Amino acid sequence: MLKQRIITAVVLLAILLPALFYPSHVPFACVMLALIAAAGWEWGRLNGYGPRISLFLGAEIAALCGLSWWLGLLESSLLPVWIAASAGWVLGGAALLRAAVPGWPRIPRGLRLVGGQLALWVAWLAAVQARVVGINFLLSVLVLVWVADVFAYFSGRAFGLKFTRNKLAPTISPGKSWEGVWGGMAGVLILALAWAWCDSALQASVASLYTRLAERGWWLLVISVIFLAAMSVVGDLVESLIKRSAGAKDSSALLPGHGGVLDRVDALLPTLPIAMMLAFL
Repeated sequence: MLKQRIITAVVLLAILLPALFYPSHVPFACVMLALIAAAGWEWGRLNGYGPRISLFLGAEIAALCGLSWWLGLLESSLLPVWIAASAGWVLGGAALLRAAVPGWPRIPRGLRLVGGQLALWVAWLAAVQARVVGINFLLSVLVLVWVADVFAYFSGRAFGLKFTRNKLAPTISPGKSWEGVWGGMAGVLILALAWAWCDSALQASVASLYTRLAERGWWLLVISVIFLAAMSVVGDLVESLIKRSAGAKDSSALLPGHGGVLDRVDALLPTLPIAMMLAFL
């Protein structure tokens, strides 16, 4: 399993990094388009659709993203989209986690389908427009989610249930603890302060998310990164809830050793549009 994880990670990085650092945003947009199409296929399978319908759903989300690209949305101001998506994730995520696993099947399947497609489409728009803004800006958002996950894992392993009696969401993801969440928040706060300082010291040509927030007040930077860390947890928990309802361990087996695409991007789905909203509001 470890060997599979390492090989898959190396292959993914070999594809993603050249696309990310290419002078134009086009290669990165194409790679993200393929990933989002795969996630759309997985979404169909998790909601009980057969192979043909699931393939159609993957093609449909790819066509929607391609149409948005052709219409020039990547270079347009999409603040209303980011605000609507952020509100949807905050309110919808809270409602889903409150209803827990039994509540998911009670939502009409058509509504679940549309909601998932919209979430994937907005995530693609946010990721690629962040790349249009600049590599430093996009990386500051991506690394925030990765750092939150890493710090949460090690904090949970080291301090889980030592300060609280209850786990975070035992019926959805039994391995997660409140101590892990707090550790993830501490990690992203350290990351944000260090990154903003480096931007200033190196006189970065493109400001990161953290510098954009700090320019409006350090209090806004602190509140925002803690909020983003919390929403990354919401994205993770929502996908775990859906997989439990579907009786699936992973969203698919597309990425050997890692599961599926949704398993890798679940925390990014809410954080990308929210980061764009906070940066340009």
